[in-house]
Amino acid sequence: MSRVITIDPGISKCGVIIADIKEKKVYEAVVIKSHLLLQYVKKKYQSGKNVQLLIGNGTSSKNYIKYLNQFEPDLIIAEEKNSTYRAKQRYFEIFPLTGIKCFLPREIFILNKNLDALAALIIMEDYFKIKFDVSVKLKTKTWLK
Repeated sequence: MSRVITIDPGISKCGVIIADIKEKKVYEAVVIKSHLLLQYVKKKYQSGKNVQLLIGNGTSSKNYIKYLNQFEPDLIIAEEKNSTYRAKQRYFEIFPLTGIKCFLPREIFILNKNLDALAALIIMEDYFKIKFDVSVKLKTKTWLK
């Protein structure tokens, strides 16, 4: 499998990452309203060849897994412990602070960010034991409606 769609499931929103395992690159990163997840994943899954689905086993994942089972054997359930917490650290690797911002508390720069896409990135990196190159600017406040 070359492409992977990784999902950080949540009650009201989900983070989704689309990446290429061989190239170790992220091509798409979004935060999507939960009720649109299945439709979005179907569209992305059907548009590519050799696609795996990877979903974290955390918040409300059982509800999503029930619906995503239609993609077996390409569905993988992965550990996502502390992924959102670790996403905060990864945020600053992708968006490093520069200039005077370096002297301010880091937390003020991520207060209103949706880190779900980054949490999906953490789940994917943990599962494949690879650090992926983020080739697109992650829009942590992206919402698909």
